[in-house]
Amino acid sequence: MKVIVAEKCGFCPGVKNAISIAEEILARENDVYSLGPIIHNKDVVERLAKTGLKTVDSVEEVESGTVLIRSHGAVPKDIAKLKDKGIKIVDATCVLVKRLQQIASELDAAGYKVVVIGDENHPEVRAVVGCASDVVVIADEADLHKLPKSGKLGIVCQTTQSPEHFGRMLGAIGQYGFGELKVINTLCKEAMNRQQSAVELCKKVDIMFVLGSLESANTRKLAELCKKYNKQTFHLQNWDEFDKNILFGKGTAGVTAGASTPEWIIEEFVKNLGNFDGSGF
Repeated sequence: MKVIVAEKCGFCPGVKNAISIAEEILARENDVYSLGPIIHNKDVVERLAKTGLKTVDSVEEVESGTVLIRSHGAVPKDIAKLKDKGIKIVDATCVLVKRLQQIASELDAAGYKVVVIGDENHPEVRAVVGCASDVVVIADEADLHKLPKSGKLGIVCQTTQSPEHFGRMLGAIGQYGFGELKVINTLCKEAMNRQQSAVELCKKVDIMFVLGSLESANTRKLAELCKKYNKQTFHLQNWDEFDKNILFGKGTAGVTAGASTPEWIIEEFVKNLGNFDGSGF
């Protein structure tokens, strides 16, 4: 089996930074918590848990020690609660997510109704919503009814959305009534490069594999885009989920991975996939 790996895939700088910070803290401290999974990859979370990182769902679960703010950021009121408790905070929020939070806050202060294009249940978006007093989150055209019929709209986007989706939603929003529309591009270039690289590759292969957590927004977006151009696209978390039956009749396989997928998962998958000779391993 010929295997081609996408030119751009795997850990992004923001994820690398968050993991590096976590490892650094764990090397010198014993009581370390992460407010939510540090990244959306269970293999990485489990590995860090073995070295002492405790993942919690709320600030109420923490009474002492150090709390790591994950790459997706945190709601400002939760950070304030931690400070009130006197708990040490280490911020590993991605710089692009930080920028998105700041922009949302500034738009809100300037009197704009903040509109976030993205998934309202994603932790990055929840954190952004917490940075402004008046926010509407729209995932697709079905949510357009949430928009006000008039006034000033300040539009931003979840960092891992695709430019295609961002553009389509801006076009749809533009058909609604408003007095002023301010759009700021908050898309992540790393995510955009991975999307472009994955789409280019999936058009050239018989079968495409997208590696990463099912909870990872950027990985799901990669799989969604590849599926659009290659119906034989499969989103797997790791090699354990692989089914060799889908390979029969295929000569060339493409592999990409989300920004929170570690290199060792990619390497293991590519190595095992390359051992397929058409009849088995």
